Parts: sequence; structure tokens; C-alpha cells
Amino acid sequence: MARDKVVLAYSGGLDTSVAVKWINETYDLDVIAYTCDLGQGQDIEAIRQKALRTGAVEAIAEDVRNLFVDFFCIPSLMAGALYEGKYPLATALGRPLIAQLMVRVAKQHGAVAVAHGCTGKGNDQVRFDVTFQTLNPALKIIAPVREWKWTRTQEVEYANKHGIEIEATKKSIYSTDQNLWGRSIEAGTLEDPWIEPASDAFQWTVDPQLAPNEPEEVTIEFERGRPIALNGTAMGAAELIASLNTIAGRHGVGRIDHVENRLVGIKSREIYEAPAAVVLHEAHREIEFLTLSKEALRFKTYVSQQYSDLIYNGLWFSALHQDLMAFVVSNQQYVSGTARVKLFKGHAAISGRKSEHSLYRHELATYDEGDQYDSSAAQGFIKIHGLSQTTQAKFQMLTGAGARRLELPSIIPPSDEIR
Repeated sequence: MARDKVVLAYSGGLDTSVAVKWINETYDLDVIAYTCDLGQGQDIEAIRQKALRTGAVEAIAEDVRNLFVDFFCIPSLMAGALYEGKYPLATALGRPLIAQLMVRVAKQHGAVAVAHGCTGKGNDQVRFDVTFQTLNPALKIIAPVREWKWTRTQEVEYANKHGIEIEATKKSIYSTDQNLWGRSIEAGTLEDPWIEPASDAFQWTVDPQLAPNEPEEVTIEFERGRPIALNGTAMGAAELIASLNTIAGRHGVGRIDHVENRLVGIKSREIYEAPAAVVLHEAHREIEFLTLSKEALRFKTYVSQQYSDLIYNGLWFSALHQDLMAFVVSNQQYVSGTARVKLFKGHAAISGRKSEHSLYRHELATYDEGDQYDSSAAQGFIKIHGLSQTTQAKFQMLTGAGARRLELPSIIPPSDEIR
């Protein structure tokens, strides 16, 4: 009698390789290994073959880089999504897509369960589980690493006992994850936020002190909030991001050192490399400064925070996300133009920007010839603008005891009153 099946998110590493056999023994299920290419730089066909050698009854490998970039990374860029103002959410963006594709595979193959290799301490378990529960609540969720709580030594012993192929090389002291949008590095000495990250933690960016002594400028063209050209050459978003990762990385641009608040209630020190994402967010924001009104910019800041929290917290497939994205698409309809960015010694500085939809008008801003600003309207505007404050001062704050409220010492409490 054929056994039921489970779809396992398979990376080819120790955890998920051991999980294949462990799931067979513990849950009496056949494993379908699922691997997808998000731009992590791995040979996914080799990983697929390894899954079969490890004991999976079937192994699937897909290149979904364009899907990931076009429907996850670029919408997050349009939304200005930087978690706590720093993290471009690379890993967080990849998880809902992987989980969505696994649910599809489970349906195609009649699987009764899905499984992942996340621990019980991180955010990824939430992102996978919530997506599974949302898209197909009937699927059983198995999280071997969260269940077995083994040490690495115990995992290696289990692998050797069952003839499971594992890498012979020494394991890095760091825990890493990467895709086209960025690279996450944690653990080891990085767990002490006082210690500067060692050079071996980085792979995509050179040490800014060792970067070229001459700056390099790049131009990025946007259309309705989406990047469409790099240095005057039109290209797809995935190709643009890959090229910009290389260019900015060689100038040491894209290193992020962040003590962040995890969803599970703890703070963690995280190191990220995201050269393209950092440059694109800077460039995109500058085009927004040109093309969005003050009110739209300030409201967008609130939306950006909500959007980044939503991604980080694993709620990509929520109705709120759909609502926020509807606003973002409308908000970005005039965010078209070109930004020029100077890359130098770890910094990305805006050196120019232009847009045919620009709300910056030279004829209104200039003090030279061609000035069309009506200065005669200023006096009346100022009077009306300050009317509520001057009225309150006249009838309350400048009369009797209220007069002391406008004196500086009365605003700042004496030192002996500060506790």
C-alpha cells in the first residue's frame, strides 16, 4: 500500500537532508523534495539529484527568479519596505513564495503534508506556517528541526548511521540565507552587538576601505515606481538587480548591521548584504521626492512601515496586503524618472535626479530671472497660517499668570524636578 506524501522545502544542507529519512521513520510518509532558485547562486539541479540520493521519492527544482523579483521584490521596493528603516526583507520576501509553490506541488501530487527546516526561534517558521495555513489549512505542517531539537553533532551521527550524504567541509560559524534581493548572516561572533563583523562574514561586498579610490556613478530609470533601465540600458528587473549587486558590491555598498526586533519577541543582531536593494531604495525615494506631494509622501511613510511589518511578520497573503498594494500602485503612477547615484567606499549618494512628472519647478524655486513665484501673497498667507497661535497667545498665554508659559525656563523643568 502506497504511503501518503509530504512536500519538503529542501535546501540540500544537513538539516533538510536528515529530515528526509527522519520524516520517513517518524511520520511514515514519502518525501517529495522541493527546491527553487531565487537567485541564491546554487546549482538547483545538483540539489535535486542529491535529494533523490538521500531518499526522496521525487524531487522538483524550479527557476523562479523572475517570479520572485517581479511579484515580491519590486512591489516591496515600490512600497518603500525597509523593516525598521534598515532591512530590505530579502529572506522574508522569499518565504511566502516558496510556501505558495509548495502548496501548489502538494495539490498536484496529492500530498497530505508540507515540511520545512526552520527552527523554533526564528521568524521563518512563522512565514512558512502562516502561508501554509492560509493557502491550504488542510495540510499538516511538519517542522523536524523544531521538533527534534538536536545538536549539529547529533544530526551528523544520525546522518552517518543512515548513510545520508553530508558535506565533508567544515560548517561555517555563521548561519546564512541568500537570494537575489539580499543575503542574511547571523550567529557566531555576530551574536555580540559590540563586536564588529569579521571580514569572512561578507561575500557580496568588499571592505569599504579596500574599495576603489575613485567613485562610480550609475543611473537608474524608473517607470511607475519600477526600475526599468540601468546606465541607459533597458533590462528586466532580475537582470538589473544582479548587475547592480555586482557594481555596488565592488564599492562596498550594501552592508547593513541591525539589532532588530523579531516577531517571536526577542532582539537579534543581524548582518545583511543587499547592494542592489540599498541603491534602488535610495534612488526610488529620490524620484518620489520629485514627483509626490508632501501629503502623499508623508502618508506613504506610514504605509511603508505597515507594509514592511506585514512582510516581516509573514502576512503576505492577507487582505490588508491587497489593500496596501492598491494604494501603492495608485501612489506610484507618476513616480517615473531617472536617478544618478555615486558609489564610493561603502556609500551610495544621490548626485542627480530628473522626471518629466517632477513637482519641483525651477520657475517657482529660483531667485534668479524667470522667477514666477508671487511673493506678494506671502504676507497674507503668513497672517492666516499663524492666526490660531497668535489668537491664543493674545487672549490666554500673554495675559496674567499665563504669560509665564512663554518663558523658556517655564518650558524646561528645573533639574531638581527631573526624576
